[in-house]
Amino acid sequence: MKKLIIFIFILIAHTLFAQTTSEAPVQNISTDNNVVYRLFSTRNMYTFIKLDTRNGQMWQVQWDTKSNQLQTSLSLVYLVSEEDEKNGRFFLYPTTNMYNFILIDQIDGRVWQVQWSNNAKERMVVPIK
Repeated sequence: MKKLIIFIFILIAHTLFAQTTSEAPVQNISTDNNVVYRLFSTRNMYTFIKLDTRNGQMWQVQWDTKSNQLQTSLSLVYLVSEEDEKNGRFFLYPTTNMYNFILIDQIDGRVWQVQWSNNAKERMVVPIK
C-alpha cells in the first residue's frame, strides 16, 4: 500500500512538472495570406489572440462553456496608415513565455512585444527597437 501511494505521488508530481516547457507552441495557421483576421492560440486553453492582419489591432478572446466569455482589446492602435493596410501584413509568433508573443510587420520588419493577461493592467504592446 505504501508503494502504491508513493507511486501515485510521483506520477502526480511528474504530470505537474511536465507541463512546463521552454519550447514555443506550434501554431496551426492557414497558408491563405488574403485573410483579414487570424486567431492565434495561447498555451491557455481558453485564451486566443485575434489579430487584424491589415493594421495590427489585437483583441484577447476568452471562450468558456459558461459565462466567462469575453473579447477585450489588447491594442486598438493602428500600426500603419489606412492606405498602407494590406491583408496578411501582420503576424504573431509565440515565445517560450505563454503570455508573450512577437508581432511582426511582414512588409517593413518592425516588431512588437505583445503580452496578454487576464489582468487589464498587465496587457501591453510595446515596440522592440
